[in-house]
Amino acid sequence: MRKRTQILKANRVMFAWVAIVSVILGFTIVATIFMVQMLMFNERVLHEKEKTITILKTNNGNIDELEAQVRVLDTNQALSTVKANPNDQAVQVILDALPSDKNELALGASLQKKLLAGIPGLTVNTVQFDQSTQNSNVQNAAGNTESGPFAIPFRLSVSGDENALKQALSNLERSIRTIDITSIQIESQGASRTLTIQANAFYEPAVVVALKDKVIK
Repeated sequence: MRKRTQILKANRVMFAWVAIVSVILGFTIVATIFMVQMLMFNERVLHEKEKTITILKTNNGNIDELEAQVRVLDTNQALSTVKANPNDQAVQVILDALPSDKNELALGASLQKKLLAGIPGLTVNTVQFDQSTQNSNVQNAAGNTESGPFAIPFRLSVSGDENALKQALSNLERSIRTIDITSIQIESQGASRTLTIQANAFYEPAVVVALKDKVIK
């Protein structure tokens, strides 16, 4: 009986030690996994911080060169001669050539009051914009899912004699804003002719430069 009691006691002690060791081992494993995860998380955070620091240093290093290039553009005589307003900087011509938004009203006014105005014998019949591509272009520009520039399709109809139509096409060609003519149709009615063109103007959404937060998991 004494031996049996000692054996049972020894078994209980052994079971207790096994249970204690198991708890300690389990805690150690969980703590090790947690520490490894924390180390990996810290590595990811440090990596993102290094990337941010590198980008900021590169951007700061490019400021002087960018300012120098802008100053050079301000002295460009070719840009200065085509400024819309005498008080504008020469670099504004580049912004006017490729606007940052799809302003169809401004484009229509530019066609009628600048490019086609003052041509003897020319009559502007219609300026129509294709609305079927408006939604997709705006969505692409806002979401930046595709790279620009984006097209602004339009249809232009003018009437006049041969010299007036030639001058109209020449003015469109010399426009600082890129106009890509895709089709031309000419109809004659006696001495007068009607020119109808399908064309695309372009715009490119402005790039927003800003700091943002990034969640690291």
